[in-house]
Amino acid sequence: MTLIFAVVLILALLWPVMIYNRLIRLRNDLKSAWSQIDVQLKRRYDLIPNLVTVVKGFMDFEQDTLERVVTARSRAMSAVKMSEKAATEDILTGALERLFVLFEDYPSLKSDQNAMRLQEELVTTENRIAFSRQLYNDLVANYMTRREVFPDNIVSSVFSFPAAEYFTAEAVDRSVPGAQIRSERR
Repeated sequence: MTLIFAVVLILALLWPVMIYNRLIRLRNDLKSAWSQIDVQLKRRYDLIPNLVTVVKGFMDFEQDTLERVVTARSRAMSAVKMSEKAATEDILTGALERLFVLFEDYPSLKSDQNAMRLQEELVTTENRIAFSRQLYNDLVANYMTRREVFPDNIVSSVFSFPAAEYFTAEAVDRSVPGAQIRSERR
């Protein structure tokens, strides 16, 4: 009888430790995934000034677009909170998309190797950011589920495991884009 009692006691002590360790691992996975997003965002921030410098000479009449990209970059770099970061990153993405659309209007820019290389690097970086955001959100879902299900919710509340925020799109990004017909410049 004492053996059964000892086994039950050991399991009762080990169970919360296992839950706690699992929650810690999931929380650390979240931190790592956020760091990966941060690395890609830094890469994006580093590429933008180079791209702006290269295209400035070609885009005489598009200074407003270039200023929007630079301003959006500055705001995104200074954002701290997750929700603020997501919002400013969406604005920056929109500004970059407008810049890439303008590439089509400047044949000389499209033929410049530096501009095309920088554009390709930025597109690759945008794809990496999208993948990193998706991974992060998947890990948030795993963490939040573990944090909220029984009996893990008891351990998470006792040790104050905080909720994690999803990286979400702004309402504008959720809308379906319409097709636009653009006239060619001559």
